[in-house]
Amino acid sequence: MARKPALSLVSPSSGEMVDGLSRSSVLYNLLKQDLLHGAFSPGEKLTMVALSNRYAMGASSVREALSRLSSEGLVERIDQKGFRVASLDWSELPILLETRCQLEALALRDSIRRRNSEWEERLVLLVHRLSKAPRSLATDKYVLNPAWEELHAQFHQALLANCASRWLRQFCVSLTDDAYRFRQVAASRNYSRRDEAEHVGIFNACISGDEDTAVRLLEAHYRHTAALTQTAVS
Repeated sequence: MARKPALSLVSPSSGEMVDGLSRSSVLYNLLKQDLLHGAFSPGEKLTMVALSNRYAMGASSVREALSRLSSEGLVERIDQKGFRVASLDWSELPILLETRCQLEALALRDSIRRRNSEWEERLVLLVHRLSKAPRSLATDKYVLNPAWEELHAQFHQALLANCASRWLRQFCVSLTDDAYRFRQVAASRNYSRRDEAEHVGIFNACISGDEDTAVRLLEAHYRHTAALTQTAVS
């Protein structure tokens, strides 16, 4: 599941459906993007009143969205006290990295074995667009570029899209979201430019059917990111 671009805010009187989605689903998407992008600090309390005002949504929609995000681990439920942003335990980053490498290796191998022209064309388009988009909106510091983040998420999702196991794909999405939160915190403190050749190398190995090289390059890509992330907060 790729991270979606921010949706337009809606007024409480605009009905129960927005662009075909329930109001709670709209809020879920908005709040999830803000959580992932670091709009709220880890451990910050999320109050019904503040969120209702921020997103122009009713309390029932806020409560439902928070419950969904709690089940995904992005929000923590406080006994009898509401919700807060899930904390980040930096000691868990190496464990997250190893788990992600192991599971995505399985998914990527299966996806490559099932490759077809549609899958390859999708990757060609994404790697081209990703190479043209700047990661940061500023050159001297990190300023979130939603367009790059969306393309980046779509590229990594597309790599695994042919994997037959929906459970494995879902696990990979959850790990990606957790890793993204760590990366965003680090990027805001110490922006490190990256060479898009990493993505191109993974792409080339995938469309040529070279499973071993694709997995090796994907793992190296994640380990490089984790190393930069850890350095930024050390």
